[in-house]
Amino acid sequence: MGVKKKKEMQVTALTICHQDLETLRSLADVEGKNLASLLLHCVQLTDGVSQIHCVKQIVPLLEKADKNGTCDPSIRSCLDILAGIYLSLSLKNPLKKVLASSLNGLPEFFLTEAVQSFTSRLQEELSTTDVYSYRKVIDNISSCMENFDVGRAGVSNLLKNVLHFMQKSLTEISEENRKFAGNHIVQTQLMNDLSVGTRVSVMLVQKIQDFQTLHVRISSSPTWQSMCGLLSIFTKFLIDDHLLQTIQSTSGLAVILFIKAMFHPPEEIPDLISSLLLRSVDCTSIPDWFLNCCRSLCCADVSQSTLLFLCQGTLTMLDWQNGRMGPSGEALLLNIVHVLFTLSSQIKESTLELFFSRILASWTNSAIHVLESSSPSLKDSLNGNSSIVGKLLEYVYTHWEHPLDALRHQTKIIFRNVLQIHQLTKEKSDSEASGLAADHFICELTESLLLLEWHVKGKYMCLGCLVDYTGIGHILALAKTIPSQILEVMGDQSLVPYASDLLETMFRSHKSHLKSQAVDSTWIDEWHETWVSPLLFILCEGNLDQKSYVIDYYLPKLLNCSPESLSYMVKILQSSADAKSGSYNSTGALGALMACLRAARAHGHLRSATDVWRNLVSSARIKQGLIHQHCQVRIDTLGLLCESNRSTEIVSTEEMQWIQFFIAYNLNSQSPGVRQQICSLLKKLFCRIQESSQVLYKLEQSRSKHEPENELSKQHPSVSLQQYKNFMSSICNSLFEALFPGSSYPTRFSALTILGSVAEVFPVPEGQVQTVYQLSHDIDVGRFQTLMECFTSTFEEVKILAFDLLMKLPKTVVQFQDSEKLQGLFQAALELSTSTKPYDCVTASYLLNFLIWQNALPSSLSAYLQTQQAACGDGDTSAIVVERNTLMVIKCLLENLEEEISQAENSLLQAAASFPLYGRAHCITGALQRLSLNSLQLVSEWRPVVEKLLLVSYRLSAVVSPVIQSSSPEGLIPMDTDSESASRLQTILSEIQPRDTNDYFNQAKILKERDSFDLEDLNASVPDIGASAEIKGSKERKTCDVTAQMVLVCCWRSMKEVALLLGTLCQLLPMQSTPEPCSGLLTVEQVKEIGDYFKQHLLQSRHRGAFELAYTGFVKLTEILNRCPNVSLQKLPEHWLWSVLEEIKCSDPSSKLCATRRSAGLPFYIQALLASEPKKGKMNLLKITMKELISLAGPTDDSQSTVPQVHALNILRALFRDTRLGENIIPYVADGAKAAILGFTSPVWAVRNSSTLLFSTLITRIFGVKRGKDELSKKNRMTGSEFFSRFPELYPFLLQQLEAVANTVDSDAGELNRHPSMFLLLLVLGRLYPSPMDGTYSALSMAPFIPFIMRCGHSPVYRSREMAARALVPFVMVDEIPNTIRTLLAKLPNSTDQCFRQNHIHGTLLQVFHLLQAFSDSKYRLNAYFQQELADVAVCTRAKLWLAERQNPCLVTRAVYIDILFLLTRCLDKPTKGNQPALEHLGFWGDIRRIISRSELITGFPYTFTVPGLPQYLQSLTKLAISAVWAVEAQAGEQARDIPISFSQLLESSFPEVRLLTLEALLERFSTAAPGLGEKGLPPLLWNMGGTFLMLAMKENHPECFCKILKILHHMDPSEWLPETEHCIHLTPKEFLIWTMDIASNERSEIQSVALRLASKVIAHRMQTCEETRDSMVPTLKQWVRLVAASCGEHLPTESRLAAAEALTSTTPFLLTSPDPVLKLQDTLALWRCVLTLLQSEEQAVRDAATETVATAMSQENTCQSTEFAFCQVDASIALTLALAVLCDLLQQWDQLAPGLPVLLGWLLGEGENFVVHVESTHQVEDYLFEKAEINFWAETLTFVKYLYKHLSHLLSKSSWCPLSPESLRHLHRTASEQCHLLSQLFRELPPTAEFLKTVEFTRLRIQEERTLACLRLLAFLEGKEREDTLVLSASDSVAETNPFTLARTETAC
Repeated sequence: MGVKKKKEMQVTALTICHQDLETLRSLADVEGKNLASLLLHCVQLTDGVSQIHCVKQIVPLLEKADKNGTCDPSIRSCLDILAGIYLSLSLKNPLKKVLASSLNGLPEFFLTEAVQSFTSRLQEELSTTDVYSYRKVIDNISSCMENFDVGRAGVSNLLKNVLHFMQKSLTEISEENRKFAGNHIVQTQLMNDLSVGTRVSVMLVQKIQDFQTLHVRISSSPTWQSMCGLLSIFTKFLIDDHLLQTIQSTSGLAVILFIKAMFHPPEEIPDLISSLLLRSVDCTSIPDWFLNCCRSLCCADVSQSTLLFLCQGTLTMLDWQNGRMGPSGEALLLNIVHVLFTLSSQIKESTLELFFSRILASWTNSAIHVLESSSPSLKDSLNGNSSIVGKLLEYVYTHWEHPLDALRHQTKIIFRNVLQIHQLTKEKSDSEASGLAADHFICELTESLLLLEWHVKGKYMCLGCLVDYTGIGHILALAKTIPSQILEVMGDQSLVPYASDLLETMFRSHKSHLKSQAVDSTWIDEWHETWVSPLLFILCEGNLDQKSYVIDYYLPKLLNCSPESLSYMVKILQSSADAKSGSYNSTGALGALMACLRAARAHGHLRSATDVWRNLVSSARIKQGLIHQHCQVRIDTLGLLCESNRSTEIVSTEEMQWIQFFIAYNLNSQSPGVRQQICSLLKKLFCRIQESSQVLYKLEQSRSKHEPENELSKQHPSVSLQQYKNFMSSICNSLFEALFPGSSYPTRFSALTILGSVAEVFPVPEGQVQTVYQLSHDIDVGRFQTLMECFTSTFEEVKILAFDLLMKLPKTVVQFQDSEKLQGLFQAALELSTSTKPYDCVTASYLLNFLIWQNALPSSLSAYLQTQQAACGDGDTSAIVVERNTLMVIKCLLENLEEEISQAENSLLQAAASFPLYGRAHCITGALQRLSLNSLQLVSEWRPVVEKLLLVSYRLSAVVSPVIQSSSPEGLIPMDTDSESASRLQTILSEIQPRDTNDYFNQAKILKERDSFDLEDLNASVPDIGASAEIKGSKERKTCDVTAQMVLVCCWRSMKEVALLLGTLCQLLPMQSTPEPCSGLLTVEQVKEIGDYFKQHLLQSRHRGAFELAYTGFVKLTEILNRCPNVSLQKLPEHWLWSVLEEIKCSDPSSKLCATRRSAGLPFYIQALLASEPKKGKMNLLKITMKELISLAGPTDDSQSTVPQVHALNILRALFRDTRLGENIIPYVADGAKAAILGFTSPVWAVRNSSTLLFSTLITRIFGVKRGKDELSKKNRMTGSEFFSRFPELYPFLLQQLEAVANTVDSDAGELNRHPSMFLLLLVLGRLYPSPMDGTYSALSMAPFIPFIMRCGHSPVYRSREMAARALVPFVMVDEIPNTIRTLLAKLPNSTDQCFRQNHIHGTLLQVFHLLQAFSDSKYRLNAYFQQELADVAVCTRAKLWLAERQNPCLVTRAVYIDILFLLTRCLDKPTKGNQPALEHLGFWGDIRRIISRSELITGFPYTFTVPGLPQYLQSLTKLAISAVWAVEAQAGEQARDIPISFSQLLESSFPEVRLLTLEALLERFSTAAPGLGEKGLPPLLWNMGGTFLMLAMKENHPECFCKILKILHHMDPSEWLPETEHCIHLTPKEFLIWTMDIASNERSEIQSVALRLASKVIAHRMQTCEETRDSMVPTLKQWVRLVAASCGEHLPTESRLAAAEALTSTTPFLLTSPDPVLKLQDTLALWRCVLTLLQSEEQAVRDAATETVATAMSQENTCQSTEFAFCQVDASIALTLALAVLCDLLQQWDQLAPGLPVLLGWLLGEGENFVVHVESTHQVEDYLFEKAEINFWAETLTFVKYLYKHLSHLLSKSSWCPLSPESLRHLHRTASEQCHLLSQLFRELPPTAEFLKTVEFTRLRIQEERTLACLRLLAFLEGKEREDTLVLSASDSVAETNPFTLARTETAC
């Protein structure tokens, strides 16, 4: 929101030659008032902007001179010099335009002289002969033609010369381009010159008047010859496909324009161009000059692109207005569109597709111009029912989902123009006489668009055009709920922009329509009802994604359209917010209110801040919004405070207070999106403060007596400025306090990001600028240390933020006071750089970079510099200091690394265990990346360092590469404990054979479980391994375990760092082409060596981590090489590509290319070479490579060698996945799909595997990334017409393959032919879907596929039959489905048939089922046609009913038939026009009842589970039975005897499938029943079933069924079934409760959770209803408390903790907050401790559930006064402190402060968390890579401590408490004192820089220190040792501020 500073204009100053300068000096007058003096002054200025002001004075000066009436020779000379200046300036220099503008204003008297000067100067320019200078001359010609009369006159005078020059220059540049083929850098420049030259030639013909009479000139004239020559050149360009398409495109324009200018008579031009386009030129009837110039266009075959650009030229350059070209013009228009439609199916290339769409849109524009005065025949050819319009619409429908945005935009233009074309083709009388309803074309178009699914993006675009064309009334009449439908879609981010644009078009149209027809203002009510009401519903009840998108995209547009609607919205929302705060899962009216106000304020619809706070929303509402449970409400409320349309609006005191309140509770947000929004909004607020403070400073300075009455004058500016300063200081205090020990990653991220924004928005003031706040003033030694400690975070984002913040601070803030501290930090960084924990070396890198940039390195490092005096002289700048420091550090690291590599060469095991090599390399790369390596000053010192870096990199790589390049790098497991594993390991070790002196790699050992070795034994073979210089850091001798993980991590991370280091050197260092010393640091040979290194490792590495990161470095190298001017380097990627392709093709057995592991690094290698190819070129490398790979990937006759095929398939997969190749890869998708499908049929497993992977990638590439769980979601599908129009080659291929499969899928011989490719074919076809927009104009009909897919349903493979059924659906249009179903049903055998195959029956039934399902889901569902068609289907189904009965022996086919019956019952359950439902009318229910009564559900099962299809049959039959029961229950007056089967019978079935489905159906009914109504809210069938469920629960042994029974009991009202326990299951309610709790204690997770919920509900019921039994329940309650406590552990599944939270919520009024507690205090506090534990869970869902418990606790009659947020939905972060507030209040109410306080003090101290054990484990910790314990990244111990300390302090200071017993005090004091003593001892044992070297231990001790000190302070107060007035610690106080240990240590640290 801050005002953007204007970018300063950079203008290059003009200069003139020495001769002109002398001329000016000789002509300048003494007074300096003539033109020569002005020009002399101008050229002597060095600033281009000042020269512009000078040039603007030329015309006024000449106007004065004009009055004399003579042209002074000096003026003539000056004009000549001005012409020279103009032509010398570059095209983009602003001076050129200013000079042209000035010369345009010359007095007429001087114009002739000026033209003559320009003519002569331009003539000199045209005589240029240097090819590389032609571009400047062409640019000058161009600029002379652009709005510059003098220049244009000069060009006209020299037209002959200019044309000759254009011909010569284009010819020579074209020839030069041909010479430099392959050098794309030079070629790019030359092609750009050709493009500009062609464009300027077109401009000449268009803007020079002489061309109008050119045709009468004789052919021998030079002008005519030049024109012919240029036409020949443009023709050559047009047909040359090696040129850029932009040149071809412009040449197409030029060819048509030149023909138009030269051909006579003009009436024949349309016919001539038609013959060119239709390839029917009669060479005998055209002029010779035309044939000579355009022979290749007339006589030879031309490419698609040539035809396309000819069409473009014709549409652009001919005059289509008002039908001036007559009938031949109309014929040409129709010919063009037919040519375009022919090209449409042939063009594959994405750039040509884009050109095509623009040209087609241009054609529609031309058609509109012609139709405005055209013949009736043309109107007939272009009306709505014509084939041309049909094909245009089909193009729109097949391309409106195209991946290219620009192409989709063109489809919108085409559609809009089609509507206009249709309008123009209608007779005026027709359009006047008949309204919109009679326009069948528009009506059908609208209806078919509305029938489309909302996920189709094109639907929005076309509906928007229709609204513009017809108005909104027609659409609202057809679909009244369309606003709600569109708003529902706005949860999908990809559709949001389209949906919001359509809604805006609609509501604006509706508003203008209503206003135009309205008599009074009541129209607004209808508009609100239509557009605002659905919006408010979404804002209140929509899901969070949906709501956030509606707020961002739709709400601002609505308010901009109707600002007066805000008051209407606020009024409704205020009343809703008063009535309810929203449901648990919604943001409610409060959230909607904040969203509306935020949008209104941000867009300027609120007059001032007072409107918001005083009139519209209360302060309490704002605070509720800031800590609301839903993050969107919090963000909207914060946005309301921070955003304003005025960047200088004063921030009020209230706003500042609310922001401080917000920051206290919202930094620890787990959602990255929420964190980002919080930081962004606060930055906007800081910008407002900064900019409004500048206004306040100006006001303060002016001190005007008559200040306007506005918000600025309410208080003195200095008061507001002081408030700003205090506010910013307070904010920064809060943010620094948030960086306490143990703070979570989200908290640190938020705090550091916001602090970074403060440092950025409030910079250090320079000059006279005043700033209201400076962060550096609030940073002391302690805070500086805090920021430094952020480097130790395991999250790199925190390190980056801390580093950036420290770098923004002025150097004076960052002070190191002693060299010992420097030495310690540097030493720590060196030690961290050899740590075995990967994140430690990242810490080391940031620490070293900080020391480098702050010039804070130890003085001993200077020994590494050779030129110390030169480097450290008086003229030191910050840049050279940084460079010098970087050099010293890199030399130091390099020396250490060299020694370690030497040791690793002797023992890789030792290196992995004690000094993994990658850390040093990482630090070197980090230091280099921070340096500006293109402007180094110590070049002589850098050169040997770079050379050594390369050598060391290669050495390091050589040490670790044997492991990485082994066939199984992950298989190096030295911990195998059996001999067989050891022998396998020996094989691997012998293969890799690394250089190692010990026997780790030479002999595989059988190790014990915890075998370890002593580094001292290893050190014996390496002298002085433990010794270290002062700077290198010492290495402790220790005993440690070495695992295969450590070896592998050491190796692949080392390879990663080498790759990144080499990539950095390539990317940033300048390259020298000669070995002589110069400014460059890399030689050509070194670059080639680096390339060879990458090639070797990418092609030979086996470990994915290694070659992926080598790829990253290699990409950097290839990008550099492609931009390199050195031709030999530039051609390296191409050379590498050809050599590797040759190696792939030859499939030599000695090749080291990896044929397993998906070809390992080979695809990455080729990917890097192709992806770095310049995208603006022709992408020739990509084209050639794809052709090679696709030919290799196809089936091969040589079955012996399939390795090249496998490699090709794997490489293709990588290329299709690479997004950088974009649309350039799409033309090869069809060939890739063919290769994958054919490869799937290979007998070789490796080929099939690679084909499958390629096919999967292609599916994603074609249909998009999967966006949902539904595999066949329409978001990842495509209409058949769109699919085959994008990939037309796949149409015959898929059809042919499918036919081959279908012909043999069911051979009469009974052979099992699985046809592997069938699976892939059906997978593709199943992802297509039919569209109502599919036209009849496409040759790619879907019909031929249908019979083959049907036959595939006969496959003997079950999965294939299923896929065939799914694939059939998209090929059958919705209105054809009933007929197809009837046809399929007719094919089924009758019960009397003797011979039939169950596979055939099953396949056919599956097809019927899926078609029926698609029909029932369609939009036809509610109309009468749908019901009638289904009724006919039901009749046909009844004819084959035997398939559902025992006559059919196959249970699988029986099951599918029953599924069909079930689907029909669901579709036909509504009555038709008569009274009787269709099913009953048809006798359908009677059939179903008969099937059920004769089924095994009634008669029993003679089967076992060994019978195929039994579970499926049982499930289908049960579903049908349940639907029959519900159907009978729904019919009033029906007798119970008509029920075919009861629920009790189903529940008693011996098969769990039957019981489970029945229980699920019952659970759904019980869970949806209205709460509070009991059985009355249920159907009568379900009354009195409590006893049944109780008995079932006792005997059920199937876990899922048992769980469902418990859930049903939980949903039922206990009063209805609990009294029956004794009668039904012989247990009292109390015994039943104990039984339930036993289950909760012993069962698995889900059952345990449900049992706990049930037990809690029973307890709540008994506590509520049985007052007299409370005491007797105490023992049971104790067991329940233990159960709840045991369910709250962080290690438990989320479901268990959610159950515990729900249990606590349901019992809160009776056990947690009851004024008369039932439980003892210890148990009650245990429950509260559970609540506090759950509030600190890492799972958001668990925290939210626990927050509900706190909300319930705050809402009780005796607790609602404890806090100000009773009855509010709050976030867990504030719920924690609110829970403690309520608990402290309850302790007072219960008068239990004395016994309760020791427990709470124990919580504060951490009793029960066994600190001593933690401390002991600190010294014995064994850190294994990849083996991580449970860890909570959200909870913050010290936050809990702070809140608890605050509430206890407040409680003790305000209450009249009874003294505690001395025993409890003494115990607590002793424990705290012992901990305090132990902490002091442990702190002394830590090393000096423990915060870096022992981060985990240091943090743990710091946290415990804070807890101990807080406890001691409270105990001191309790013992009367501290004054009461010093006790209370405010909520914002940090315990750290009162910590003497921390302060003392911090002060000494800095």
